[in-house]
Amino acid sequence: MRDDLKSRRTLIAGVGAGGLTLALTACGAGGEQVSSAATGSGTPASSAPAAQDAPAAGLGAAGDVPVGGGKIFKEQKVVVTQPKAGEFKAFSAICTHQGCAVGSVADGTINCPCHNSKFSIADGSPVAGPAKQPLPEKQITVDGGQVKLA
Repeated sequence: MRDDLKSRRTLIAGVGAGGLTLALTACGAGGEQVSSAATGSGTPASSAPAAQDAPAAGLGAAGDVPVGGGKIFKEQKVVVTQPKAGEFKAFSAICTHQGCAVGSVADGTINCPCHNSKFSIADGSPVAGPAKQPLPEKQITVDGGQVKLA
């Protein structure tokens, strides 16, 4: 492999606890880093419980989501917004432009730091930047003051 390609791509593989973890990192078209990972645990995929069988995942308190703003839940890759008092929306926290994680919610938009795409807190539609597709909507419930993924 040429030296310039070696510097652009890194392959890391490790074996531990009876499984294999493989991660590939490469530069994307805009120079940002794009990553993917695959993990083999030795457990057949068919034995994993179906997503619809999983209980609702708690995100946090509804009171932590400001009216006219939102909160990013990095671990779950979800952003929850409150466009109007008592109206909660949730979207993927992964930008539809090139897969970066969104970084903030301010002034009525969900903002991606990689290429300055901005999305509406009301419906996830792109309002600025290179992104052309809306953030995918996520289903949530608000029960007992808690926001949960449905």
